[in-house]
Amino acid sequence: MNSIAQQFRHTNPAHEAFQDNDNEFFESGVDLKMAPSITVPPISQPTEFLRAHTDDASNPDCKIKIAHGTTTLAFRFKEGIIVAVDSRATAGDWIASQTVNKVIRINPFLLGTMAGGAADCQYWETWLGTQCRLHELREKERISVAAASKILGNLVYQYKGMGLSMGTMVCGFTKKEGPTIYYVDSDGSRLKGDMFCVGSGQTFAYGVLDSNYKWDLSVEDALYLGKRSILAAQHRDAYSGGSINLYHVTESGWVYHGNFDFDDTFWKVKASEGSFNNVDA
Repeated sequence: MNSIAQQFRHTNPAHEAFQDNDNEFFESGVDLKMAPSITVPPISQPTEFLRAHTDDASNPDCKIKIAHGTTTLAFRFKEGIIVAVDSRATAGDWIASQTVNKVIRINPFLLGTMAGGAADCQYWETWLGTQCRLHELREKERISVAAASKILGNLVYQYKGMGLSMGTMVCGFTKKEGPTIYYVDSDGSRLKGDMFCVGSGQTFAYGVLDSNYKWDLSVEDALYLGKRSILAAQHRDAYSGGSINLYHVTESGWVYHGNFDFDDTFWKVKASEGSFNNVDA
């Protein structure tokens, strides 16, 4: 079994391409061989096994149907980054929890969001926090957002096709980069951008965010926009709900702006905006 696991830990051309694109990450001395290993099924082709038994487009008759639901978002503006998430965890059509904290506090300057498999996101983003701390101890300076996202991206790429389910955003603020957001997922994608919404409710959140976003938003307006976008997703997406957790990432670190109950927030917004007119009081 160990021999099977090791064949998925060899360096591949994609990793070599990463080295050319981000010297800072590799100069920091991070060695992916230090990453914890995952025991894979004792079969010759684990990826084919997973496709045969879990929900995949190539096999609609598979025995295990995996349903994921959430809404997370992050966007940049002149005063930093707003991170907003819902708190509902689902297991198929069953609501497993309404109080999941979908923001991982990697360190006082970096936040990560969770979408997909809760265990995968929590484990690997917590592991990322240890790597960021080791970088600080070695280099005597904070790790950049680019390097932190590269560590996570390279790690999950090694397990591509092995059943990980992750759609995360790594958000932070450094003097060199300013406010920076990277999207990293278990398919090996790593994208830098100004605005990301992830999860089953992302289309509803994007609808509000795209309509009202401006770079020069005030902090108060930006916080409201993040909260309002998640609220729209919670209202329309059955797999999003619970409450809203709101963060503001600044040059001095992230600031937690609280947890907002969906029901209370919904009725306050409806009264103040005159919106959600399809819902009777």
